[in-house]
Amino acid sequence: MLGLGTDSGGARGVPSWVPHGARLYLAHTEQGSSIRALARQSGCHASTVLRRIRQFETRRDDPMVDEALRRLGCHVAPRESAGPLTQETAMIPHRDAPQGDVADVTEAQLVAEAGRILRRMTEPGAVLAVAAQMEKAVVVRADGAAEPTRTAVVDRSVAEAMALKGWIGCDAPGRLARYHITKAGRAALGALLADAENRASGFADAQAPFSARDEAQAPRRPRYSANESPLLALSRRRDRDGARFIPDDLVRAGERLREDFELSQMGPRVSQDWSRFLTAPSPGGQGGHARGSEAARRRVEGALHDLGPGLGDIALRCCCHLEGLEKAEKRMGWSARSGKIVLRIALQRLKRHYDGLGEAGGMIG
Repeated sequence: MLGLGTDSGGARGVPSWVPHGARLYLAHTEQGSSIRALARQSGCHASTVLRRIRQFETRRDDPMVDEALRRLGCHVAPRESAGPLTQETAMIPHRDAPQGDVADVTEAQLVAEAGRILRRMTEPGAVLAVAAQMEKAVVVRADGAAEPTRTAVVDRSVAEAMALKGWIGCDAPGRLARYHITKAGRAALGALLADAENRASGFADAQAPFSARDEAQAPRRPRYSANESPLLALSRRRDRDGARFIPDDLVRAGERLREDFELSQMGPRVSQDWSRFLTAPSPGGQGGHARGSEAARRRVEGALHDLGPGLGDIALRCCCHLEGLEKAEKRMGWSARSGKIVLRIALQRLKRHYDGLGEAGGMIG
């Protein structure tokens, strides 16, 4: 559905998620394959191959697409290597290739990270910013506040892969390039969300996995609007004096918890019951020597334990599971319109928790 599979024809020695048009372009420019030869391999007309190659030549005005094609060109198997391409020789570069680049991105990594980043980029005012020579790209949201809010961080190599897939497009090229989600990116995100819900419902056991965790054993999570989280919608409400009901510092605290929660889901295939950390002692502190998803899981445990029952419940539902306030109130047996008050108190307590961590309490990255 997402077009991640391998197409026939085109350059060999590049990852399976690379679009067919990019494979044709690399085969023509890096291997010197003729248009007619590529057309015979692909089973289509030469004019179709030419059109696809020209499309990617034009897209090289995009800095991350240009960089991705340049780096992938270092991994293209030389034309002289005849015979079938084995798994052992598929990714052997024919000249000095940079390490840790877009060619090292796996299909599973791309799908998992795309679900996280594209969802953030659908929020109002969100863009992905990447600077020249930087190893990370950052999703920031400008929602009228004095300072833009950083909502996610992703490896540059993954961002380049998303640009090559056409899921994000460049608004303003330059030393600090800004990207927006494209129509193809929204379609890909919709497919990812639908696949995740199907797997959680048990209807997609035979399909390819959506992420690294075992969705089939996880409890079903409700569908929500990909455009924004319940916290963002609530933050736009104002009191009688015109002040925001949830100020920016509390929004950042909720986003910090959500980011750790999302990172914790990228670990081993285990089913996690977060509610038990609302009352049980926090076993892991703030991560210790743990790394990656394990460290993120321990940070979530510490935050939920600090909030305790009630406050931790509403924070977990609204910030992490993106559950609406009305549904959360109904499930927890609270009176109508009481959830927003409890949520604001929970965010105030959560902000105090992160303030107590010092520099470690900021956003990831």
